[in-house]
Amino acid sequence: MSVNRGTGTTAFGGPPLEIDTRPAVLDQFTVDETGRTGRRPRGIVYPTGVEEVIAVVEWAEATRTPLIPRGAGTSLEGHLLAQRDELIVDLSRANAILDISPVDFTATVQPGVTRTQLNAATAEFGLQFTVDPGADASLGGMAATNASGTTTVRYGGMRANVLALQAVLADATAARFGRAVRKSSSGYDLKDLLIGSAGTLGIITELTVRLHPIPEWLRSLRISFPTVADAVDASLAVMGAALPVSRLELVDAPSMAAINAYRGTDYAETPALFVDIESSSAVAGTADEQEVQRIAQAHNAIDIATARTHTERHALWEDRHNLFFALKAHHPGHRFMVTDTAVPFSRVAAAVDTATRLGAELGLAVSVAGHIGDGNVHAVIPYTDASYAAAQQFSDSVVRHALAVGGTATGEHGIGLAKKKYLRDEHGAAVDLMAAIKRAIDPLGLFNPDKVLDA
Repeated sequence: MSVNRGTGTTAFGGPPLEIDTRPAVLDQFTVDETGRTGRRPRGIVYPTGVEEVIAVVEWAEATRTPLIPRGAGTSLEGHLLAQRDELIVDLSRANAILDISPVDFTATVQPGVTRTQLNAATAEFGLQFTVDPGADASLGGMAATNASGTTTVRYGGMRANVLALQAVLADATAARFGRAVRKSSSGYDLKDLLIGSAGTLGIITELTVRLHPIPEWLRSLRISFPTVADAVDASLAVMGAALPVSRLELVDAPSMAAINAYRGTDYAETPALFVDIESSSAVAGTADEQEVQRIAQAHNAIDIATARTHTERHALWEDRHNLFFALKAHHPGHRFMVTDTAVPFSRVAAAVDTATRLGAELGLAVSVAGHIGDGNVHAVIPYTDASYAAAQQFSDSVVRHALAVGGTATGEHGIGLAKKKYLRDEHGAAVDLMAAIKRAIDPLGLFNPDKVLDA
């Protein structure tokens, strides 16, 4: 390995690859979307394919250098923050779409491909990749965190939509997991072990994902309610009616106020549901839309706005997807915590009520939103140094409540750094098995150390 002092880069042997060690560049990798900070990493490498990833891992194994795989950098739980002298393996340049097979309803991509990039390529075939976490995340990163989002209520998260993947393991071998088929009973499902492992077991270098037909008919609704309880009850009634909703999102009153300020809209600043209804025909879809509206009105809806055109629907969902950025703009000078609990449907209303009540008791400007159709409730907590302890108390109380009612500490963001302390409370003795798996696959502990599990 040789260092080029003039460019601030370091060259690997084997396939040409350089480490970027410029301080100004490294500093960009010391903070995540929430404002959480980590150490300055040792350097950044930008592999463009599996052979270069293999070269990096071979060198890392020889030099005992820990690695952090990184995609688009949209993670919220500290997964990407250096804690030691790690090297960042930035996969954003490994961004080729390798194959689209309309007849198989699949696409094969490199890990740096983003969901919007893939959907732009599949649209001409009338197909779409449906996992939508809001941010334009990379598919490799989405798989690493088992991401989900607004469409999970109909299409599922990443585990349901990744058929096969390739990953480079700690011994620098590139292994394939799964097959591009809808079902298999062949052996242990190691693919799903890699998915959600946050880069602690290997570096994903290729994915084959499911594609779904773009629906013939689609409506988007924004429904305002006087209370959060009304909105939650309406959403549960919609779910119970088996209506074909593909998105069912709750946004509380403070969140709607932030959206208005950020987006220049004039929506009612009361709790709202954002809903997508899909159908194969206008006749069936219209009947389903009318039933959703009837349920909403039966639960005291005060306003129902319908988005019919692509432009109208895009604007409506941009409002929802920009909520976190709206809240950041609404609270300048603050850092943010984001809870990610998921609870059984019967406990959703209590989870929302608990978050709202605790925020008021602790004097925090908490906003609550979530993927209400799958029980995933987010609370966004702006805080300063002065209110950090209160924010931590809030976050801990919300997670403890979710665990007490049979829920999970994290529905889609992952454990990362922030939620390791809850792992044993949620999984008990299974954590020891997780640690044994980590030691077996990554005996030197080089892949994203200190994340998910200690060391």
